[in-house]
Amino acid sequence: MALTQLPPTASPAAAYEGILRRQSSRESAARTYARSLPIVPVRARGLTIEGADGRRYLDCLSGAGSLALGHNHPVVLEAIRSVLDSGAPLHVLDLATPVKDAFTDELFATLPRGLAASGRIQFCSPAGTDAVEAAFKLVRTATGRDGLMAFTGAYHGMTEGALAASGGAPGARVTRLPYPQDYRCPFGVGGENGARLAARWTESLLDDPKSGVRLPAGMIVEPVQGEGGVLPAPDGWLRRMRELTAERSIPLIADEVQTGVGRTGAFWAVGHSGIEPDVMVLSKAIGGSLPLAVIVYRDALDAWQPGDHAGTFRGNQLAMAAGAATLRYVRENGLAGRAASLGGRMLDRLRRLAGEYDCIGEVRGAGLMIGIEFVEPEEGAGSAARAGGTAAADDEAGSTARPAAGPEGGVPVPGTRSGPAGGAQPGAGRGPGDHGPLPASPARAVAVQQECLRRGLIVELGGRHSCVVRLLPPLTITDEQAEAVLDRLADAVAAVCRPGSRIPGTPAPSTPKEAGAASPA
Repeated sequence: MALTQLPPTASPAAAYEGILRRQSSRESAARTYARSLPIVPVRARGLTIEGADGRRYLDCLSGAGSLALGHNHPVVLEAIRSVLDSGAPLHVLDLATPVKDAFTDELFATLPRGLAASGRIQFCSPAGTDAVEAAFKLVRTATGRDGLMAFTGAYHGMTEGALAASGGAPGARVTRLPYPQDYRCPFGVGGENGARLAARWTESLLDDPKSGVRLPAGMIVEPVQGEGGVLPAPDGWLRRMRELTAERSIPLIADEVQTGVGRTGAFWAVGHSGIEPDVMVLSKAIGGSLPLAVIVYRDALDAWQPGDHAGTFRGNQLAMAAGAATLRYVRENGLAGRAASLGGRMLDRLRRLAGEYDCIGEVRGAGLMIGIEFVEPEEGAGSAARAGGTAAADDEAGSTARPAAGPEGGVPVPGTRSGPAGGAQPGAGRGPGDHGPLPASPARAVAVQQECLRRGLIVELGGRHSCVVRLLPPLTITDEQAEAVLDRLADAVAAVCRPGSRIPGTPAPSTPKEAGAASPA
């Protein structure tokens, strides 16, 4: 019997339930996705997964962003078969092979110009967190310094060093810096002013001899915080971080593990701001659905001795073949640009949906990396916010959501607390009468995720308090499939946020802003 087949003596339902039951009894308490997504995938193609129970799902989790081309794309399967059929070795440690050489060529063809011209590559154990650890080792060796700078809300992996630089860890050797965002701005202002204050805070810590912060070995930043809640870094702020680090000879590390390979609408998310980091941490999609992780860095930092970073499985030939095919396909077919245009249309429609429900605090994202934050609406806020739309243009210098949002004037906007003087605008800062964002609603986010699953749509949760529903569809998603995803998501939001809906642990939501408003088409 093939490993992907169900036992012939069991009905699909019984086999499905048995597999889930055995997983629950044998796997560790640390399992995550399996808890909120109790499905047993047996076949998959593109956006679609078929479960052992016979149900079909639209997969907007995509292996946490690993599947740039979706499940089992023909070019990926052909690349894997080619290596298998050739008789090439599958395990070679760090020896040179034609497969590895071709992957490196393809990767360097996509890198920022400076790194492509004189960069070095280190193949790591095949997980993004090991590549983060390698980046930390590299900059500490090159600079002779020890400390690191990282940002609130960050996520860099699950090993000790990577966790120490992530937002939820106490990390003794890591200085936490404010990451700019609009809706929950750490300075309470958002927009360009919030980004400017965040940059000024960083500059002050670096230059104040009494700050208690020594010059660090490096600074690590995500151009878009994914697990932090889908927060795109303002381009101007990211350029300022590059200036501050370059002026002080601090290596800048860009963590592109989830944002890379066209996901955000540029091949690498640093391309939006035009910066060139000193180190890039790459994984997930670069392996074409198989495990692979590397760092690429300026050759001036290459102060390592042989064996300073190693790993048994850093020579994954199948992943390199699948990765080279994926990188080439994304580049040759302009899928980064496609992600930018389609993602923009999806954000527009989701912002219209946010205009109907006060339980949506903000819609934000970049390309096909999209987040919807759910909040606890204030009682009676629905009727007050009827005129509050959310689709508009970016404010260029500072907004954390590239297509920013909100009307002019004093009309309160969904998902914010507004005083009599005027409204906060998600994605565009706050007005003078605003009193801050509404409380996060993880219960509503969980309920929306479960309603999506009932409708055959797989979505992820993230962000502070896990109140952000995340969409990470493959870059190959069609316009028709995108509409189907949004239709199912809109139905799920309506089921959770319509009048009379009761979510355990939350008050009943307000009425929609327009009586009888239909879900957007």
